[in-house]
Formats: sequence, C-alpha cells, structure tokens
Amino acid sequence: MDDIIGIALLDYQNGRYSEDIKTFSSFDEEDTIPMPYLFRPFKAMPKLEQIALKKCSGKVLDIGCGSGSHSLYLQENGSVVTVLDKSSGAIKVCQQRGLINTVCSPILEYSGSQFDTLLLLMNGIGIAGSLDQLGNLLNHFKSLLKPNGQILLDSSNIIYMFEQDEDDGYWVPDNNNYYGEVVFQMGYKGIKGKSFKWLYLDFDTLKKYANIHGFHCKLVSDGEHFDYLAKLTLTP
Repeated sequence: MDDIIGIALLDYQNGRYSEDIKTFSSFDEEDTIPMPYLFRPFKAMPKLEQIALKKCSGKVLDIGCGSGSHSLYLQENGSVVTVLDKSSGAIKVCQQRGLINTVCSPILEYSGSQFDTLLLLMNGIGIAGSLDQLGNLLNHFKSLLKPNGQILLDSSNIIYMFEQDEDDGYWVPDNNNYYGEVVFQMGYKGIKGKSFKWLYLDFDTLKKYANIHGFHCKLVSDGEHFDYLAKLTLTP
C-alpha cells in the first residue's frame, strides 16, 4: 500500500470512511489525520489558508493538492486552477469532486506550463524533504512561474517541540541536521506506508534560502501557533 493517503481519500470520498490516517514521526509521536478535515469547506479552513486563497490570482497551480479542497473553492469562484499531486488516489478524488485540470506527477517531474500563482498549503513546501534539497525545489519553481507571478506557502517553526531552558532557549540536538527536518510514516487500516522526509521551515530560514535562489520573500501573516503565510516573488 504505497499510496496510503490516496487510498484513504478515496475511501472517504466514496462513503467507506471507517478510520483516520495514523502518522508516525522521528519525534516518536503518534498522531492522526482526521479524514473529514481533508475535505473541509472554506469556512472551516484555518485563517492562513483563507488568506492565501483570497490572494491567489491568475492561473493557479495547487501543488500537493490532496483532496482538492483549496482548488475546489478557487474553481467555484472563477479561477483557472490546475491540481497536482503524486498520489493517483488523490487525483482521482479531485476528478470525482469536479476539478477540471488535474495532473498526477511529482512536482520535480512536472514542466511545460507557467502559472501566475503556485500554491503550497498545509506546509506544502515540506515536499523539499530537507534543507539541502530546498534549493532544487525553488529553482524548479522558477520554470513554472510567470515573470510577475507569486508563490504562496504556509509552514511552521517547530522549535516549540523541543525542550525549553531557563533562558527561554531551546535544546536542539546537535546532529548537523536542521531541526525542521522530520521523517514521517503513514498508517491506514493496519498497514504502514514507506517512510518519507518532510521539511518544516522557520520564516528566517525560508527567507534566507529564497534570497539565495533569486526570490523576494515577504511575511504575509502569522498564524496562531508558530505558523505563518509567506509570499515569494522573483527578484527583478
């Protein structure tokens, strides 16, 4: 069962919802992804997602679209949007929900079109996996972005997950890895999928890498708990 998320999304979409996705991380924490949350309407979305959707303009590429909830809102409000996900199950769900333009592909293998807005919500920038791969992803985004286009993304500074000392600093393991690099594994109906790397970025680190790779990075809004929405544009 390689496409854990896709199978779970299809089950929910087609009335076979019986359990949620379980997640296991390198933080030794077990958690769940409630399936109804992945199908939430605009009014039930977090503030940062609502702001991002309102700021989308022109031709939009929704990267890591999942069930397509963000794009469904955009399409219903007149946007020309393409949904992209490497999960074949996710793309089937998007098609069943009425999304017109769908692509099943890893983002680094997708080319040929340019967009006014690249949208990466629910920490979509995490697909980079690690800091040393972030530059490759940002450079690829350049090929997908029109000259005056924008990238809208949200992420989280997960420093809060580490022990805090008396001086309000944090005890971060000295293992030469950026603390936002996490290894995840998903489980569904008793079967675990393959482990994968996921990246959480604090804003300063995102801004640093964006500037190095030819982007201007602006903080659009802070969330309620160490999360934020950022906008990247190509540097003139």
